[in-house]
Amino acid sequence: MNALLYGLVVFIWGTTWIAIYLQQGPVAAPVSIFWRFALATAVMMLLLIVRRKVHALSLRDHLFCLLQGCCVFCFNFWAFYTAAAWINTGLESVIFSMAVLFNAVNSYLFFGQKPPARFFVAALLGLSGILTLFWQDLVSSGWSATVLMGMGLSALATLGFSFGNMISLRHQRQGLTTLTTNSWAMLYGTLLIATIGLLRGDDFTPQWTVTYLAALAYLSLFGTVIAFGAYFTLIGRIGPSRAAYSALLFPLVALTMSSLFEGYRWHVEGVIGLVLILIGNLVMFVHPEKWVWRARHVAKQ
Repeated sequence: MNALLYGLVVFIWGTTWIAIYLQQGPVAAPVSIFWRFALATAVMMLLLIVRRKVHALSLRDHLFCLLQGCCVFCFNFWAFYTAAAWINTGLESVIFSMAVLFNAVNSYLFFGQKPPARFFVAALLGLSGILTLFWQDLVSSGWSATVLMGMGLSALATLGFSFGNMISLRHQRQGLTTLTTNSWAMLYGTLLIATIGLLRGDDFTPQWTVTYLAALAYLSLFGTVIAFGAYFTLIGRIGPSRAAYSALLFPLVALTMSSLFEGYRWHVEGVIGLVLILIGNLVMFVHPEKWVWRARHVAKQ
């Protein structure tokens, strides 16, 4: 079951980045985000009613759902959509893979789960990899403020996503169902991003093109309803740090899609940077003592 959940999350979220790219254009980011989550919320609420899974939540639980909605279904996506106008979406996915490290830190801060010593090695490799990956873009742009802003917003969005992971774990430890809490969090996030759009004076008319609407449908149903459900279920089954391991594979899918649709060109620094990030994330989950034990076990046979 865990393997199936991993597969769904990696494939879907690895391809949603290109769908975000396809929505870049005249429609303001908050509006695209609103329509994405408005459709997804409608589906989620319908599922709750049809499956008779409508469970009452306390005021405290609703407040946490509101906070989760801010972190996962509003501000972080606003940051990601905005950054997509400045940097390649495949590169955004690479920064998002650092959720592994953010989750390790936040698990310690909020739940007292102390990260292992290898965390610091992983963090150093990850940060070095991101700098190497973006080095050519930074140099060629003269350390452009837009590139730096794109990187910063993507990192900030990843941090918000990590906070949402912690809240989801809190929900599940309280015995609350993922479908219920996700639905309420998504509803609150949708209402908040709608309020932001209204305050900005954005036009809420979507772009009536096949490309935009197809991307919207994919992001709403697959990228939100299915992928978030699978991911938050995974958090409850194996914990936030291990669940975030799925983010390790996002860049491989996303950069491949970006090469096909955005014209991303691989270069030496990019390959080295990606390898460093992948190794850094792997370090978080490799247990040397287990590998030694297995090697000895095989040798004895």
